[in-house]
Amino acid sequence: MHVLGTAGHVDHGKSTLVQALTGMNPDRLREEQERQMTIDLGFAWMTLPGGEPVGIVDVPGHRDFIENMLAGVGGIDAVLLVVAADEGVMPQTREHLAILDLLGIRQGVIALAKMDLVNREWLELVTEDVRAAISATTLAEAPLVPVSATTGEGLRELILELERVLGRAEKRQSYGRPRLPVDRSFTISGFGTVVTGTLTDGEFSVGDEVEILPARRKARIRGLQTHRKDVRIAVPGSRVAINLSGVRAADIRRGDVLVAPGTYRATSMLDLRLRLLSDADQGLEHNREVKIFLGAAQRIGRVRLLGVERLRPGEEGWIQVMLKEPLVACRGDHFVLRRPSPPATIGGGVVADPHPIRRHRRR
Repeated sequence: MHVLGTAGHVDHGKSTLVQALTGMNPDRLREEQERQMTIDLGFAWMTLPGGEPVGIVDVPGHRDFIENMLAGVGGIDAVLLVVAADEGVMPQTREHLAILDLLGIRQGVIALAKMDLVNREWLELVTEDVRAAISATTLAEAPLVPVSATTGEGLRELILELERVLGRAEKRQSYGRPRLPVDRSFTISGFGTVVTGTLTDGEFSVGDEVEILPARRKARIRGLQTHRKDVRIAVPGSRVAINLSGVRAADIRRGDVLVAPGTYRATSMLDLRLRLLSDADQGLEHNREVKIFLGAAQRIGRVRLLGVERLRPGEEGWIQVMLKEPLVACRGDHFVLRRPSPPATIGGGVVADPHPIRRHRRR
């Protein structure tokens, strides 16, 4: 089982394409449907021709909602990057590409949407434009598929390409330490608290006791669903809805993590290997305040540069981040850094140590 995420500029047809593929409208909020613009994360699923179920996380493309996008792509196995054929590569296309590259997303398909609005010559020009944009990223070898959600042209070819790409995606390994970053928490009448997310490790079973970090609240699993079907056991890599007893939905927020009791600890300090984007408009200085995005969580932190006074755009280095609020991280997790004001993505990398024993000194 795999999870596919969308990416791309606002109004390039991501949600429309997801609906054409799945028969489901991922825009679940009334405001989204009225404005015909995705604001928060949307969810759908489909079954590939070979029988594999695939969960889909649809993310917003507008720059004002980039932080919601970051909460959605942290747990995906592959990406469907949507570029409207009548507009080509746009600013959020490039920012989403940079984020996917920082997160190490190597499997994906590029959908040239709205192909019914352009002629063959224009489509060839847009294809060249997209190829140039992805050439230096992890998606450099991704296939391009022209498609129209309106006429249905190219949909079958897109589905087959998605199946091929997802077939190459690495399967989630189970190390026996279940971890589910929460992307939604809500109440259903007659059932109570429900949380959703992508299970990144281990298994959860009905009846299990769970711990909700970082607050360390305890709860018990009353029910599990994957793609609206009841299951007894949730497996790694699946999209899961978990009905919990013993806790209120209001006490759980996006970015919290469900774990087996005693298996993980939250942290307020991280040692990180960071790469700044080469096109960042400025470098990173010691003691700079940043936003870090990891899994479904976002936190404010302060950067401590290790061994250097300043990192310039395009450079890599070691940093330590002191967080204002704790989060759950593991060695090897990918993260993205953004500047809080004016907001901009500046870099990202990999967690080297989620529990450093002391605060490092600069040298």
